[in-house]
Amino acid sequence: MELGINQWAFGDAMTTDAALELAKTAGFEAFEVCVGLDGPVRLDATEAEAAVIRKRAEALGLKLQSVGSALGWDFPLTSPDGAIRERGREAIGKCLQIAQWLGAKTLLTVPGVVTPDTPYDVAMKNAADSIRGLLPVAERCGVSVGIENVWNKFLLSPLEMRDFIDAFETPYVGAYVDIGNAVLTGFPEQWIRILGKRVRMIHAKDYRSGVGTLDGFVMLLEGSVDWPGVMSAIREMGYDGALTAEYWPYPHGLEVTLQHVAAGLKAIAAL
Repeated sequence: MELGINQWAFGDAMTTDAALELAKTAGFEAFEVCVGLDGPVRLDATEAEAAVIRKRAEALGLKLQSVGSALGWDFPLTSPDGAIRERGREAIGKCLQIAQWLGAKTLLTVPGVVTPDTPYDVAMKNAADSIRGLLPVAERCGVSVGIENVWNKFLLSPLEMRDFIDAFETPYVGAYVDIGNAVLTGFPEQWIRILGKRVRMIHAKDYRSGVGTLDGFVMLLEGSVDWPGVMSAIREMGYDGALTAEYWPYPHGLEVTLQHVAAGLKAIAAL
């Protein structure tokens, strides 16, 4: 299992080439490229631009197993507005294409959000219909739609996530389990065991359950995650993908951030 870092840790201003160099220097083995409207890798990236990133990662010995994107927050697949859903499908479709160009096999996908204006049942139908419409692109690209458990008031339990994924009856829809995100309302080791073979990728971060807000996210090994239990569940399912840390840089010390994340991941992997 490779130990990886998500590109958001380096900020949008840093070039991908520079981020890859720093990731390698810090001791990471995998790198999650992130796509957004304005970066770090732009949604309008070309195949040639992706090829440059892929070649550089290969030269450094960094695996590009997955691509991250938060565009599902900007254009929710759950939205009652058909134009917004279509924009979301277009964005995710382009991200799937970029992932293929990079050689990645999973796209982190935020499926949408339940809001006062988007009832849960409407969100469920819209998300399912939208993802079903993306399946031809996912299959053509050979990239799985990795649905992440995020704080979106949607797909709130591993049982619901399991059934949602199974309804598509394809290996190109799976789960992207975020360990830290699961702590607020549940237990990440249970998510991993229940989802099992459906898990495509895993994000590592930690959370203090007594906080209840975004301020509860802390550095690896500082929170409430039962890391021995999580690692036991990961090994039981035979997971062979990367364990990718998702963090943002400290305000005054990116390299220290990377050192802390790398040390935490190595300690966790040894449990």
